[in-house]
Amino acid sequence: MESCIFCRMANGQQPCLKIYDDEYALAFMDIAKDVDGHMLVIPKFHCSSILDCDAELLRHTICAVKTVTNHLVDNCGYDGVDLMNASGEAAGQSLPHFHIHIIPRRKNDGLGGTGEWPVFPGAKCDLTEMWEKLRIK
Repeated sequence: MESCIFCRMANGQQPCLKIYDDEYALAFMDIAKDVDGHMLVIPKFHCSSILDCDAELLRHTICAVKTVTNHLVDNCGYDGVDLMNASGEAAGQSLPHFHIHIIPRRKNDGLGGTGEWPVFPGAKCDLTEMWEKLRIK
């Protein structure tokens, strides 16, 4: 879909700070600057939300999420991750291309405790610096 920014990222027409890239999914740094390490994982083929994503593409997307989250915990010093998704405008989905937010977490990071949504105080690090630290090489 030509008008979709995530589709343009997936096909290389729009630059992004890639964390992970395979045939079916792309992970990249979120530009929101709301918390350090915030990234998104998208399927490379357009679907509006998880609600219209076919099972095979969803499987590949979730496998990419798992690869990235394992990398964050195993190689980058994080203790866990928050995964977030809003599907549909009524749920707060801001862009009509299925995506999963990954928020790297450390114990006592001040972003919220067990059972709470994190509170984002604003990113402290430069986006490119975080990309260099977190991308899968």
